[in-house]
Amino acid sequence: MPAALFLIFVAILIRIVPPLLHVHHDWMGNFSPLASLVLCGAVFFPKRMAAWVPFLILLVSDFTLNIFAYSTPMLSWELVPRYFIFAVIGSWAFSKRETLGRKPMALLGTSVAASVFFYVATNTVSWVGDAGYAKTFAGWAQALTTGLPGLPSTISFFRNSLVSDVLFTGLFLICMAVTSKKSAVQSRPVVAV
Repeated sequence: MPAALFLIFVAILIRIVPPLLHVHHDWMGNFSPLASLVLCGAVFFPKRMAAWVPFLILLVSDFTLNIFAYSTPMLSWELVPRYFIFAVIGSWAFSKRETLGRKPMALLGTSVAASVFFYVATNTVSWVGDAGYAKTFAGWAQALTTGLPGLPSTISFFRNSLVSDVLFTGLFLICMAVTSKKSAVQSRPVVAV
């Protein structure tokens, strides 16, 4: 578990440090493994921690970014659908945690699916709520691809979140495999010869 906690710490730093330092790189926009954190938390954290720890981390990092980097209110309407979508991802993963914890490829596939679901759902919410998008199929397609004029494309944000989610899910799997091997070695009985 220490390696997984270290990964969580790194994920938080990747998410909050660039905006706090006002470092903006288009290639790194949305390189933030949020879906991976929720997904792997639901699968690998102890049951009592699986739901609230990832959401507490997200809430604290959102508050930090809103106050210190974006100068916006601590809570905004954009957070509600995002947290709901994360709750759906986390709940589904928690219900399948035994299977996903034993099948690395299934967890990686779920990471891809969670990233796609998060992308489509959050950009659909933006399309519905943002006056900059026409409320037509073309407006929805714009919300899913180019985004609003003057901002980086939403497809680049999707690419970066997908890469970060799959990368961190893979790192979680490696950490858990190494940790379980160490536990197995340490728990073997010593046989006197």
